[in-house]
Formats: sequence, C-alpha cells, structure tokens
Amino acid sequence: MAEVASRDGAWTFDGEVVRIVPGHDRSVHKLRKALGELVVPLRAVRGVAYEPGRKGGRLRLRLRDGADPLSQAVAGGLPDSADPYTLAIPSDRVGAAEFFVDDVRNSLLVWEVPEGPCDRYLMPGPGVPLTAGAGDGAASFDGERVRLEWNWMASGAKTAAGTQVFELKDLVGVEWGRQSGMGYGYLRFRLRNPGPDRSPDEDTRALSWGIQKEGGTTALLAAAVLARLPHPVGSALPAAAADDKPVLEKAPDAGAADPDAMLRRLRELGELHREGVLTDEEFTAAKRTLLGM
Repeated sequence: MAEVASRDGAWTFDGEVVRIVPGHDRSVHKLRKALGELVVPLRAVRGVAYEPGRKGGRLRLRLRDGADPLSQAVAGGLPDSADPYTLAIPSDRVGAAEFFVDDVRNSLLVWEVPEGPCDRYLMPGPGVPLTAGAGDGAASFDGERVRLEWNWMASGAKTAAGTQVFELKDLVGVEWGRQSGMGYGYLRFRLRNPGPDRSPDEDTRALSWGIQKEGGTTALLAAAVLARLPHPVGSALPAAAADDKPVLEKAPDAGAADPDAMLRRLRELGELHREGVLTDEEFTAAKRTLLGM
C-alpha cells in the first residue's frame, strides 16, 4: 500500500481506491474538513502528479471529467488550499509522494483506465441534508428540494420575493463561481423555466457573495444537488451506449499475467528507477515490455 501524509491530511492507495482523509490542523481549509473522508475509485482517476516547490511540493490527483460531482460543480475554481484533490508535501515526504505517484500511474496502466469523460458519476457526492450560508443568504438541500432564505445583505428584489423553494424535478443544473475581482461569487440554480437573466445579487435563484472567495461550503451543496440530477454526459447517450460496467470489473484474458504480480514488478522497476539503477530510457523500455506495449 502506498501512503503519504502531511499537515493537510493523508492519502493512501491500495491498488483499487485512493483514500483521502483531511488533516485536523487549524490551517486545514474548512471546506476540506466539511467534506470529510473521500474514497476515489481508480476508474475515476485520470492522472496524478507531484509538483515540486521551493520547500517540498504538492501532490495533485486529476479525475476524469464527469466522475465526481464536486469537481463538476467547481470546474477547477477552488484554490489549492481548498481543493481536496491536492496535498501539500513537506520536503521530508517527497520520496513517499513520488512513490505514491508511481504506484497510481502503474495501476492506471495495468487496468487500462481511460482518460476520457465518464457517462455517470463514480463518486456519490456530499450527503444530505446540507446547509450552506454565504453573502446574502443561506441555501439548504434535503435531497428533494432546495430552499433559499435571505438575510439583511440581500437586495430589494430578493427580499421582496421572499424565501425560494425549488423542487429537484424542476432543476436542470447548478452553477457555482468563486468571487473574483469586482464580481460576485455565486451559487445559482438553473430551472426548466429560467426566466430573465439577472446578476447574482439580483437573481432570486442564486446566493451571492463578495468577500468570501469560496463562498463557505456552498460548493458542497452544489455538488450534492448535481449528484442527484441526470449526468451531463450519460443523460445525452442512448441507453445501449451507457457504460454500465466499471473498468475494474473487466475480466482479464485467460492467458493474461496476474495483475498483483505485475503491480509488484512495476513497483520494483520504479524503485530501481528512483535509485538510479535504471536510466529513464531503460525504465520506459522495461515497463513497455512488462505491459506488452
């Protein structure tokens, strides 16, 4: 099992799932803590990388498009401090981070996990009921309906409209954007009958904020709603085209090598490469031979 830990949290990989546990330090972003432990199946992973920095670096997990409702909701808008799929690595843990990267990459090769988009969510999204407040109000979601309630910072249009309640069956999407420059951050719910376009601070379908960059935990609520709406890719495909079987459940050929033995051999090659016994070219050639590429 590959494992790497830092003040931000701990990541482990057992060959099938990446388990992400947030740290308890005061410096850990509240969004990470509110999201809690994540279990990412290998078939949801597009790639992993270690990004070196001045003091240590950063481990980054990249997911396939459409695999995770949270990633779908924020569309890359979270800063690294709030992104649960990044992990700050101190200088004394760089070796463990590099081993982790090699282990995940080797498994992606062995199981031939595609890099393309998913036609269904492979992760469940945050649990409900869930409430998130930011800027001019608070949103709550119980799995069936969204409720928006305004506070004293709300515009006259929102105050006059009063509390808003949207049934899940009437929603077609969710938009989330972090605050940037002079613009508002917002959490907007898209309805089947959208009505006129308005700025987030005037739109009665949206929370808006101007100080909180990430809008508290609104991204989690956006993800919880998206997870319960039709998948943006899968819903557009004919039923026969949907990929209903996870990649890891694909039966190997009768003559194929034992995956566990292959993983062990790949790890051994990775160790030899890190120790300088194998050059980059030798490592690449040996890996291709082992994988039959």
